[in-house]
Formats: sequence, structure tokens, C-alpha cells
Amino acid sequence: MMTIRKTDPKDIEAVLEIYEHAKEFMHTHGNPAQWADGYPNRKSLEADYENGVSYVCLDGENVCGTFALLLTEEPTYQSITGGSWRKDASYGTIHRIASDGKTRGVSKAVFDFCSKICPYLRADTHENNLPMQRALVRYGFKSCGTIYVSDGTPRIAFDYIRE
Repeated sequence: MMTIRKTDPKDIEAVLEIYEHAKEFMHTHGNPAQWADGYPNRKSLEADYENGVSYVCLDGENVCGTFALLLTEEPTYQSITGGSWRKDASYGTIHRIASDGKTRGVSKAVFDFCSKICPYLRADTHENNLPMQRALVRYGFKSCGTIYVSDGTPRIAFDYIRE
């Protein structure tokens, strides 16, 4: 049974390893542009931890996944092109979701956890990140259009409304 809790300082190295695995997976599976140039890294993880938005997924005592859940407005979501958000309401944003590549069900556990905290969720991913797109759609997220992250590159925007 997978459990989720806030990231603890003792989890930092395991999360950094998961990020490295995820970067390697994306780069070798047709998505070399996302998470390039060393991002996410220790600095971004420590900022997430300090802001209380970093979480880990545990398979027993083993850290098998990680993500950030922000319950504040995401600045890059202010403008969306080629569509629109399905709801104009407070939302939670899921960022930096990654797994160790060995443990099944991490994305579903993350989405279940987040939707219990916030009934309206948003997320985005690179157009070449097909595994994440499939996970989002399989869970019930809907594609809403395109947003542009801080470096100006496009991302497919998704939202989820808990019924």
C-alpha cells in the first residue's frame, strides 16, 4: 500500500535520485526538452520543501515518487491559448511529479491524494511527455489548451474536477 507524506529533510537525496531517473527516462523516450539544464534540482526541491509543498510517495519505507502540490495561484496559468480552463475557481497545481520507474501506481496515488485535498486540480506537461499525458487523461484530467512556462516554452494544460 502506497502512502504519501510531506517531504522530510532525510528524503532529499532519494528525491534527487528520482529526479535524475525521470530526466534520463524522458530524455531517452522522446522528451529531451522537458526538465533540461539540470531542472529540477536541489535548489528547486529545497524551495518546495521550505514552502511546504513537497511530498513523497512511499512503498513501505522506500521513497518511490515525489511531487509538489501548490494551493496558490500559478502565475503561468493566468493566460491560456487554444482553449480555456473549465472552471474559474480556486485550484491546486500538481508540479514535478516523478517516480523511481520501478513502482507502479505512483501517478494514480498522487492524483487520488491531491483530489482529496482540492476538488479542482490543474497540471501541465510538455507536448512530448506522452506518459504523463496518458496518466492525466486516464485519471480524468481534460486538456484545456496551452500555457507558457516562465522560459516561454509551451505546455499542454490540463484540469480535473472532482465530481
